[in-house]
Amino acid sequence: MQEYSLLLVEDDEELAELIQDYLQTMEFKVDIENDGAKAMTRIINEQPDIVLLDLMLPGMDGISICKQVRSQFHNLIVMLTASNETMDHVLGLEIGADEYLNKPIEPRILLAHLRALLRRQQRTNQAAPSQALRVGNILLDPGNRKLTVNNQPVELALQEYELLNLLMGQPGNILSRDEIFKQLKGIEYDGENRFIDILVSQLRSKLAVDGESHKHIKTVRSKGYLFAREF
Repeated sequence: MQEYSLLLVEDDEELAELIQDYLQTMEFKVDIENDGAKAMTRIINEQPDIVLLDLMLPGMDGISICKQVRSQFHNLIVMLTASNETMDHVLGLEIGADEYLNKPIEPRILLAHLRALLRRQQRTNQAAPSQALRVGNILLDPGNRKLTVNNQPVELALQEYELLNLLMGQPGNILSRDEIFKQLKGIEYDGENRFIDILVSQLRSKLAVDGESHKHIKTVRSKGYLFAREF
C-alpha cells in the first residue's frame, strides 16, 4: 500500500496526537507542526502530499498560510476549523483549500475525506491527456492541468480545475448542482451546501479580465450552470 506524507498543522497537542496515531495506522506518514509561521516554511520546503491545516494557530492563522503557500504548493490542502461561520468556509475555499471540515471530526470520517480527495487527485493526474479546450481568451490544457487567460497563467486548485474542465468540456449544456456535486464529490447534493456556488464564484473571478466579471459561466435559474461559447 502506498504511503502518503501528511503535515498536520494543529496547536491542540492532544488532538494532533490522536489524529497522528490514527492516520499512521493507515497509509499515512504524519508529521506535526504547531506553529503557523514555521508551518508555512515547512509546507513549501517539504511538499507533503496533504496539508491538514487548522484555522486558528499561533504565529499565523490557517487562512493566511493557505493564501501564501497556494501558488508554491500544488498538492492537497484540507482546512480544519471549530468555526461554523459560513464566511470562514467561503474564504477558505476561495483561497484554494481543497476541502473544509468542521471540528470535532471523527478520525474515520476524516480518513474517508482524505482518501476521497486522493482518489480524485489520482484520477485527474492519470487521466489520458485530452485535447486542450479553448474558448476566446481562455485556454485549459487538461493534459498538464494548466489554465491561461489572455496568455497569462492562472493557478487553479484541484476542485477549481475539475469544475472548469467539467463545464468547458460540455459547452452549452446546463449542469445541475446535483450533477456537478456528484462529479466533484462523489456524493448526492443536499440542496443546502454552498460548495458549488463558491467554486463558480472563484472561477468567475479567476477568468475575469481587467477586473470585469467573467461572463462565460452562466447561471440558469432553478436549473444550474452552463459554459457559453459566446456571450
